[in-house]
Amino acid sequence: MDGAATVRRGTWLVVLVVLILVAVAVGLALRGGPVQRTDAVAIAAPRAATGQPLMAPAAVVDYQQLDARLKALMQEPDMVGLAVGTIEAGQVRFVRAYGETLAQSKDPVTPDTVFRWASLSKSIASAVVVGLAAEGKLSLDAPLATLGTTLALPGGTRAITVADVLSHRLGLPHNAWDDRLEAGEDPRMLRASFATLKPECPPATCYAYQNIAYDTATEVVERVTGRDYATVARARLFVPLGMDHATIGRQGLESAASWARPHRHNKVSTTVNDSYYRVPAAGGVNSSIRDLLRWMGAQMGDAPAVLSPASLDMMHRSRVPTPPHRRRGAMDRALADPAYGLGWRTYRYAGHALVGHRGSVDGYGSLILFDPAARSGIVMLWNSNTAMPARAQLEFFDLLYGLPRTDWLALSAPPAPPARADAEVQTAP
Repeated sequence: MDGAATVRRGTWLVVLVVLILVAVAVGLALRGGPVQRTDAVAIAAPRAATGQPLMAPAAVVDYQQLDARLKALMQEPDMVGLAVGTIEAGQVRFVRAYGETLAQSKDPVTPDTVFRWASLSKSIASAVVVGLAAEGKLSLDAPLATLGTTLALPGGTRAITVADVLSHRLGLPHNAWDDRLEAGEDPRMLRASFATLKPECPPATCYAYQNIAYDTATEVVERVTGRDYATVARARLFVPLGMDHATIGRQGLESAASWARPHRHNKVSTTVNDSYYRVPAAGGVNSSIRDLLRWMGAQMGDAPAVLSPASLDMMHRSRVPTPPHRRRGAMDRALADPAYGLGWRTYRYAGHALVGHRGSVDGYGSLILFDPAARSGIVMLWNSNTAMPARAQLEFFDLLYGLPRTDWLALSAPPAPPARADAEVQTAP
């Protein structure tokens, strides 16, 4: 082949490559171009709680303001680590982690750091039991005496149903023998001895919060399914919902790649106390904030194949009022008409119906609160013995509902400076 022919062929190859590149560029332009990362403080790309990206209207909540408040919260002397997530109009909007897994360790909390749920675990037990009932494997209205559990009550258990267990309507004194559980006594032996207690009221007529008695749900699930409770919860809920870091029990917490260590006041670290791991239906779940966001999304209807609308209604429906047994703070007074469903609390706030729960065990705190009608809510996990973070939930809802600002957090530290627009983004689940 002569030199001129070679040059001509090389020229045509260059032209062909240029035409192909132009065609690709035009195609991308017609499709809207490749997705570009947008740096915005702590605001996640809008997604369904299942993790799928969505086109979404602009957020109502000012997340830079929320982020600034949470940064200021982290300056409080008891705060060590914190993870927060929100869903707005059915889409994950905010996923942010603050602080450390262990005080002074410089090991950062991330959206995949695992914390304890404490009493948020009760919603898992409720979902498992309600799901089994929907399949005809048990009845929520069946007398507990027919299910062969260890629970014994003053006057017997023939007048008590599974639903009464899940709504704390057993007639026992509140938190019956939690002190003995914390002292190391066996929860099944304690349940079997509750018949010796003086009842607070006739069965099924009043509310008194329980942990050991609530864990009767563990026995019910294991008896009906023939499998251990943790295995059933994982198969029925954690796996199908994509809750990849969710586990039950101490080993699941401490074997996580990143897990938050417990702290008492003034950031003093402590060891994991496994008392409430021994009542798994009442307090045994661990997870990351991403998993808790997925759980909240499922509660708002994102996973009907796992939690049907009928099951959600069954769990969230108010069944018994929950009058306080001690003095309430401003936040609890603002959450009006408190009641309990099956593993869930219900309230009214600023004319809106809310569903949620809070949890606390030694060194950890947790909360979930959502508006099912607005498909919006907030989840929080932290690793210290303080209830202060829980106040942030109403700051979120004030922003969501466009209410006048109330300083629910009542922080002692000066507010954090406004967040930078180029701050690191935590991506949504």
